[in-house]
Amino acid sequence: MSSTMKAMTYAQYGGTEVLEQTQRPIPKVAPGAVLIRVKAAGVNPVDWKIMSGGLDGLMDVNFPVVPGWDVAGVVEAVGFDTPDFAVGDAVYSYGRRDTIQGGTFAELVALPAAIVAHKPASLSWEQAAALPLTGMTAQRTLDALAVMTGETLLIHNGSGSVGRTAIQLAVNGGVQVIATGSAKNHARLRELGAEPVAYGPGLVERVRTIAPEGVDAVADFADDVVQDTLALLKPDGRHASIADWTVLSHGGQYIWVRPGTEELERLSALVEDGTLSVDVAQTFPLQEVAQAFEASMSGHGTGKIVLTEFTN
Repeated sequence: MSSTMKAMTYAQYGGTEVLEQTQRPIPKVAPGAVLIRVKAAGVNPVDWKIMSGGLDGLMDVNFPVVPGWDVAGVVEAVGFDTPDFAVGDAVYSYGRRDTIQGGTFAELVALPAAIVAHKPASLSWEQAAALPLTGMTAQRTLDALAVMTGETLLIHNGSGSVGRTAIQLAVNGGVQVIATGSAKNHARLRELGAEPVAYGPGLVERVRTIAPEGVDAVADFADDVVQDTLALLKPDGRHASIADWTVLSHGGQYIWVRPGTEELERLSALVEDGTLSVDVAQTFPLQEVAQAFEASMSGHGTGKIVLTEFTN
């Protein structure tokens, strides 16, 4: 058996030009860990932000880096004391660790069992890889806002992957959702159960035509919208952002997601009972991660970008 695997890596910070396909040692499988053969890996904006050095002040990086946090695949091996999984199990994970190095954009990745869950049977590999960080972010944001049946929630960037997930979760809980998005995405936002509005100048007035007294809560998945948020919140309203630290100085919450099996299992249950669907916009083979990052950077996607197995 080979001791190496194909992986996409970068040895220094930069743009997509620093990415290259290399051979890396197959990860060791520690006690309480599983080795996963990657069938699909989700692309998140944080992946290329880390590559550019954008999180250098926050997280340690050991070069060369295999990027990627989201994964769906098959258990190839288990470490000692790992009764949760067996070889051959279909699993998925939000595989962030405290140090950036061994990510999911490779043939194999080793992850602690405590952040891995069995893949929902109804999802394809691509859909399963698209769900972890997106789904957990939406779920954690709504938990933080504690939105309740009958309340009104404004979602900035409702047409993004996190926004689409949050719409479905909130609507399932009996919440009225108003979601911003470009006109081309309004039909899909309505299908998901939200009332769509165009973003940009005049947003406050457009939202007020739907919710004259303001909204109970705001989920910011866009950035640079805090003034609109404050203008639309009721006096006792709550707001949270995944993109803008300044909400903390305005009584809001900043959301950062922790990996964990329990949160994935919550999402799995919602998928299996038909509450939650997953949109995949584009797929690229792993060796084309640069093109996938460029598509993600464009910000014009209508769903998640996912990498599939190497084809070379």
